[in-house]
Amino acid sequence: MSTSYELTASVRNRVGKGAARASRREGKIPAVIYGDKQPPLAIELSHKDVYMKLHGGGFLTTVATINVDGQKIRVIPRDYALHPVSDQPIHVDFLRVTVGASLHVKVPVQFVNEDKAPGLKNGGVLNIVSHELDVTAPADAIPDHIVVDLTGLEIGSSVHLSGVSLPEGVKATAADDVTLATIVAPAALTSEEAAEAAAAEAPKA
Repeated sequence: MSTSYELTASVRNRVGKGAARASRREGKIPAVIYGDKQPPLAIELSHKDVYMKLHGGGFLTTVATINVDGQKIRVIPRDYALHPVSDQPIHVDFLRVTVGASLHVKVPVQFVNEDKAPGLKNGGVLNIVSHELDVTAPADAIPDHIVVDLTGLEIGSSVHLSGVSLPEGVKATAADDVTLATIVAPAALTSEEAAEAAAAEAPKA
């Protein structure tokens, strides 16, 4: 679980594209805090602070506190927009987080022990089907990632959601037993096998 952090913000007195552009010229990022049955709150934050947190990892899975002109609001980033050319952040949406709340989040999947998978040691290739998992988790215990152990897997093996241990309080939202990854034969080997099969089926002269 990532460590919570605090950002300082101020209320935006004007909204709209023109006001947002003015905020960005001043080195600010326009943002909105919504949810908890309260009116949306338009704010602006330091571009540097947002950039550092965005590239620090776990941005969308870490609860933060935003100090808005002295009022501290617990939030979690829900979405952000990047400039199409510079990739700099230009807007962030935050969701208010209440005490004891559970949140629907996407958590990255981390595959471990590749060196202990015979299929990979023998030349197989890890084909990742799902890079993220949709889960519900306690707001204060959102995992940074979900660990998937590849120990003992051979070529042709698959890893399914049912075979993954989720942290306490974390539940997958998928109704089906989705496939997370497979270990497939190398492309060269597959081509050789196909050629051999074709030769075996060819009529003898």
